[in-house]
Amino acid sequence: MMKKWLIRIGRAAMMGLAWAVAWAPLAVVIGTMIVDSDNSMDEMWALAGIYPGFLCGAVFFAVLGIAERHRKLDELPLSRVGAWGAVSGLLVGGLWVVVALLSDPPQWLLYGAVVGSLTALSAVSGVASALVARIGKSHEASAHVA
Repeated sequence: MMKKWLIRIGRAAMMGLAWAVAWAPLAVVIGTMIVDSDNSMDEMWALAGIYPGFLCGAVFFAVLGIAERHRKLDELPLSRVGAWGAVSGLLVGGLWVVVALLSDPPQWLLYGAVVGSLTALSAVSGVASALVARIGKSHEASAHVA
């Protein structure tokens, strides 16, 4: 039982790591070209993608594990995987809003932008994860044939 949980935690961490790696360059591009185009801020833009990417990826794995217990990622319709990705983005974005409301006065436009971005990126990342799983499965099947 304990070994099963450790395997699940490791897989959730790997999904989070994969999403973090994919989101980091996107955060750098958005941070340097849109948010700070005049280079006046001293920010580590990669971290702006790594932290939420990791959290959204790990939450996505957990949501899939709960909602789609007996199905593998490569077996799910892309629309459903995208929806579960969006759910993970909403959950992590909602957590961020709660923390932000406890520390700062409300900035609703910023909150909407963050939650919307996390939701959209998570939906796209969920679909991309399913496509990667399908490609891996097809390569595995073709290797067994040869």
